[in-house]
Amino acid sequence: MVLQRAINKNLKITILGMGYIGLPTGIAFARAGYTVYGFDVNTDVIETLKSGKIHIVEPDLQEAFEETLKSGKFIPTLQLEKSDVYIIAVPTPFKKNHEEKIADLTYVEKASEMVGEILEENNLVILESTVPPMTTRLMTDILEKTSNISRDKFMSVHCPERVLPGKILYELEHNDRIIGSEKIEAAELTRTIYSAMVKEGTCYLTDDITAEMCKLIENTFRDVNIAFANELSIICDKLEINVFELIKLANKHPRVNILTPGAGVGGHCLAVDPWFIVEKFPNEAKVIKEARLINDFKPRFIVNKVDEILERNKELTIGILGLAYKPDIDDLRESPAMEIAEILRDKGYKVIACEPNVNKKEVCKFKLYSLEEIIEEADYLVLAQGHTEFKNKIAKLKNSKVYDCLGLI
Repeated sequence: MVLQRAINKNLKITILGMGYIGLPTGIAFARAGYTVYGFDVNTDVIETLKSGKIHIVEPDLQEAFEETLKSGKFIPTLQLEKSDVYIIAVPTPFKKNHEEKIADLTYVEKASEMVGEILEENNLVILESTVPPMTTRLMTDILEKTSNISRDKFMSVHCPERVLPGKILYELEHNDRIIGSEKIEAAELTRTIYSAMVKEGTCYLTDDITAEMCKLIENTFRDVNIAFANELSIICDKLEINVFELIKLANKHPRVNILTPGAGVGGHCLAVDPWFIVEKFPNEAKVIKEARLINDFKPRFIVNKVDEILERNKELTIGILGLAYKPDIDDLRESPAMEIAEILRDKGYKVIACEPNVNKKEVCKFKLYSLEEIIEEADYLVLAQGHTEFKNKIAKLKNSKVYDCLGLI
């Protein structure tokens, strides 16, 4: 039985998608003792992994990867082969050239078709990608149609990732997990498998739609709270008072915990997930939508302020400090700092950047400089991300002309 093999860790797990979630998840399962095949259609990604290097910036992940690769527990592959368990961890971006923010499920659908072509009875298919509600059942439909196997003879589960970039490996092994399925036996089997990886957390069982919504509302809750802080920063600007000082004082109240405003909200979670709820419930999700609009507007607000401060002098060079959407990572997806840089460039400014976590000379046609170089080259700086390097050298920034989006200076 598949269950017995899972307990003995002899089952074969294949993870589809070797990105920011799929790769660390595969490594974590391999560290737990399973044999994991890391599949991706991107030849460069797989060749990089086979050479012993990871292609993303994430603390402690390179060392863990080398360990599992050497042990033979983690196997990068371009060939999708028959397995006992398939975990789909592919992107779910927005549809391009679409007026509304609508989830593009093309990657999920394609991955489901690929699994369906080799699916066997009693296999378990787990969707980890963050998706709109009802997507797990769409996956099941595709698996059933492609494989010609009745849905009561294989298992489908949604187990959404819930990790923080910069601490992914730790959180994979310590955070609670939500496991949702139409079938209780599928959820229980998944809990058996994940419990070997989750060292400290608990695996909670529910239905698939509740699991899908749980992930969405976790990030939506945070997005709404950030929107309140960002809206406060705009109001405080009109009042000509320091929003960071205001929040610090307000948080002295024992039941108040206002977050710190920033350059906006980025990444493929907080900046995306709330729209999946709005997509399905446009008439009901009013607060959720408004929060998204506030956070989406923040980069434009910052650009307008910088433009005003510089008196629209397009002869000046502006340096953006930090292009990633979170501190100390290289992920630029939905980054508000990138949007600030692009809008300023569109306005006619010469824009350069410092992103210490990206080992390139240029990103999206923005030349990259070291912190020391950009302080010398730029007439004005925008501190858009709180990387450790910037915090450690904050004294140098205090002597420069800086628009501080974060309240660090």
